[in-house]
Amino acid sequence: MAGALAAPAQDTEFSIPSQPLSSAVTQFARQSGLHVAMDGKIGEKLRSNAIKGTMKPQDALRKMLGDKGIDLAVQPDGTIFLTRRKVPAARARQSSASESIVVLGTGSARETQSVSRTAIAQATPGTSPFKVLSQLPGVVFTSSDPLGINEASQQVIIRGFDQSRLGFTMDGVPLGNLNYGNDNGLSIARALQTENNGRATLTQGAGSVDVAASNDLGGALEFTSVDPTDKFGVDVAGTIGSATTWRTFMRVNSGLLPGGGKFYVSYDYGDADKWKGWGAQKQQQANAKFVQPIGEKVKLTLYGDWALRQENDYHDLSLATIQKYGYNLDDINNNYSLAKDIALAYQNKTPFPAGIGTTNGGTAQDFVYYNNNTLRQDVLGYGRLDFQINDRLKGYTTVYGHTNNGEGVWVTYTPTPSDLGGSPLSARTTEYGIHREGFVGSLSYHIANHTIEGGFWFENDDFEEARRFYPLDVNQAPNSLTWYNNTWYNTQWQANFNSKTYQVHLQDTWQITKALKLNYGFKSLIVDDTAHQVGANYRGVITSADGYPSGSIQAANGFLPQVGMNYRVDNHHEVFADFARNMAAFDNSQTGKTSPFSTTVAGYDAIKNSIKPEMSYTEEIGYRYHDRAIQASLTGYYVEFENRLLSIREGATVTGNPLILSNVGGVTARGIDAAFNYNFAQNWSIYASYAFNDSRYNDNVNSDGTFYAIKGKQVVAMPRNLANVKLGYDDGSIWGNINMQFQDKRTYTYTNDSWVPANDIFNLNVGYRYHGSSPILRGVDAQINVTNLFDKRYVSTVGSQGFQFTDPQHTFATLLAGAPRMVFFTVRKHF
Repeated sequence: MAGALAAPAQDTEFSIPSQPLSSAVTQFARQSGLHVAMDGKIGEKLRSNAIKGTMKPQDALRKMLGDKGIDLAVQPDGTIFLTRRKVPAARARQSSASESIVVLGTGSARETQSVSRTAIAQATPGTSPFKVLSQLPGVVFTSSDPLGINEASQQVIIRGFDQSRLGFTMDGVPLGNLNYGNDNGLSIARALQTENNGRATLTQGAGSVDVAASNDLGGALEFTSVDPTDKFGVDVAGTIGSATTWRTFMRVNSGLLPGGGKFYVSYDYGDADKWKGWGAQKQQQANAKFVQPIGEKVKLTLYGDWALRQENDYHDLSLATIQKYGYNLDDINNNYSLAKDIALAYQNKTPFPAGIGTTNGGTAQDFVYYNNNTLRQDVLGYGRLDFQINDRLKGYTTVYGHTNNGEGVWVTYTPTPSDLGGSPLSARTTEYGIHREGFVGSLSYHIANHTIEGGFWFENDDFEEARRFYPLDVNQAPNSLTWYNNTWYNTQWQANFNSKTYQVHLQDTWQITKALKLNYGFKSLIVDDTAHQVGANYRGVITSADGYPSGSIQAANGFLPQVGMNYRVDNHHEVFADFARNMAAFDNSQTGKTSPFSTTVAGYDAIKNSIKPEMSYTEEIGYRYHDRAIQASLTGYYVEFENRLLSIREGATVTGNPLILSNVGGVTARGIDAAFNYNFAQNWSIYASYAFNDSRYNDNVNSDGTFYAIKGKQVVAMPRNLANVKLGYDDGSIWGNINMQFQDKRTYTYTNDSWVPANDIFNLNVGYRYHGSSPILRGVDAQINVTNLFDKRYVSTVGSQGFQFTDPQHTFATLLAGAPRMVFFTVRKHF
C-alpha cells in the first residue's frame, strides 16, 4: 500500500467521521487528492473508522478501512480500486463485486469521465473500446461492423472534433491522430487486446498539458493496460457468432517470480465474414507485459504488442443508392467476371451490364467495386521506469518504438498491360510505412500546498507513402486479402516524410483551502515536418512525381495555457471551471486531409509561408454530485475553433488551379454534457447521459470561383442531440444490461442540403459467472451479446469519403450502413 499511495506522500490534514464507507471514501479522495473507486455494494454494508489529524494518506486510509476485508488494486494511471477480499467459494457469490462501471471525475478541474475494465469486458470480446466509450456524453462513435473494429469505417467525434483533432494515448504512449492511413500512430484495437484493457479515461474539452498528443484540439482519450496478476493463472476464451464469427484468446500470468517481478503473455485469433456482400475480417494479435520492482522506490515496466489485421471493407453508399437499392448493396469481391465487364464498358463507352445503376456519384462504374480492403501489421513496445527519489519528488521515463506496414487496396479500371496479365483491371494500393521512436518523461515535486509537475515529449517519425498499381491476370481472380508488395508495374508517386515533435509542459496544482483547488500550467509545442518526393516509376523508368512538392513546414506555439478550478461545496457537491488553448500540427503525408503537401508544387509554394495551424479555445463550467448511490454531472462549454483547414481551389492566381490547403475561417461550438449513474436498488443500476451540441461555421467559403454560404450552417457529421440509457443488473453471478443509444440527424454537406436520419440502437448483454464448488466449472463464465437488438437499418458512418459543399441529388457516396442484429456467445475459463 505504501508504494501504491506514495503520491502524494506528504502529510495531509484529514477530518472524516465514521459513516457509510462509500461516502467516507469520497471524502478521503477529495481531502487526499487521490482518485479512489469502489463498488457500491461494499459501501452499503460497511462503515468506516473515523480519522482526524495530520498524517500521510496511506496511514489515513489504513486507519479508515481498518480490518474490514478490503483489498486494493492500483491501475497504471494511479486510480485505486477497493474490492472485497477473496473469500471461500461458499461465500464468493456474495462478494464478486467489481469497480464502478462509470466514474465521473470527482475532484477534477475539467470534465473527465472514465469507463472501467468491467464495462469493456462485458462487450463482445474483440470490441473496440471506442464503442464502450460512446456511452459517455458528447461522444460519437460509428462503424459499419458490429464490433467497431473496421478501420475504414471508424469515426470518433467529440463536440464536433473528429479523430484527426483528438489526442489518444495508451499507458502514456502516443497513438497519433487515428486517421485512416495514419501517418503517426495506430488504433487502440491494434495496440492492445480487449482482454488487456484497463480503465479508459476521456477528457472531453481539452486533454491535460502532459498528454503526449500534437493534435488534441477537442479532448483526449487515455487508455491503460492491465498489470500482470500476483498469482499464476491461465485464461482461455472462445467466441462464436453471427457472420460465422469465431475468436479464440489465451493469456498466461506468471504470478510473482523469485525476484519480485511478474508478467503475462497473451494471443488471440479472430475471423469473421462481412455481414453483407462477400469478404472477411481477420486479426491476430499478441501482447506481453512485464513488471519488475527494483528496490522499494523504482519499478520497471516492459510492454510489447504485435498485431496483424486483414479486412475487406464495406462499400460506400449514397442516399440515392439506399433509397433505391437498400442498405445491403456491397462490393462484388466474388464476381471477377462482372467486374471485368464493368471495366470494359467504362473503357469502351459501351452499355454497362444489367443491374449496374448510376446512383453513386452518378456514374455506373462507381456503383460497385470489385475489391476494397485494408491491410495493417504493427509492432509496438515501450519500457517505463517509475521512480520515487524522496517523499516529495517522484517521476517516470518512458521510451517507446512503433513500426507499421500497411496497404489500402482498391481494384481500379486502369487496365493491366497485356504482357503482365491483360486484365481490364489493376489493383491500386496506397502503401504506408511508419518507423517512429520517442521519449516521454515527467517529474513532480510537492511542497506546502503545491504539487508542481513538468515533463518533456520527443518523437521522431519517419513515414513512407506510395501510390502503386499491380497487374491482374485476365483469367484468374486475385485473393481478396492479398498483400501486393514488390510486384508493382507503376509507382504513380512515392514520398518520404519526417516529423519531429518537441513538447514541454509545466503545471501546478495548488490546494488553496480544503475546499478550493487550482490547477494551472502550459505546454509548448513544436512540430517540424519535411517531405521528399522520390518520383514516379513506370516499369523501371523513373520520372518526376507529377509535380508533388518537397519541402518543410513547422507548426509551433510556445504558450498553450490551461487553468482550472475545483471547489468542493460540501461532501456531496462540487463545481469546476476551466480554460484551455490548444494547437494541432499539420498532417505530414501525401493523402492527409490537413497536409500542406497534398497538392502541386505551385499550390505548395502559394501556401507554405501563409498557412496557419488550427487552434482551439475551450471554456467549461460544471457541477458534480456524489453520494453512496448517485453520481451526476452537468457541464456547459463554449469552444472557438480557429484557422480551420480545408482543401479548396483558390482560383486563377495559382498555376493550374489545384486543390490546396487553406485556412477557411472558424467554428463556434456551444453545448452541454450531462451524466447520471444511480445504484437504485441492491444489484441494480441505471446510467444515462445526454449531450446537446450546436457547432456552426463562422465564415463563408469561395472555392474555384463559387461562393458557398456556409456561415451559420451546422458542422458536418456532428448530431445536435446524443443520448444513452443503460439499465444494469449484477448480483455477482448473473449480470446483464440493456443499452439504448440515440443519435440525432447528421449532415454530410457544408451547406446542409443533405441529411442522414436520426437513429436509436439497442444492445443487450447477459452473462453468468460460476461460483460453485465443482472443480471442472470453477472459473467458468459465459455471456451473450446482441448488437442492434431490434434490427434497425440505419446509416452508421457519415463522411467515409469526405464531405462536399453540396449534394442536391443525394448521389455522393460517403455513407456506410450500420450492421443489422447480430448475436455472439462467449465462454471463458480461468485456471
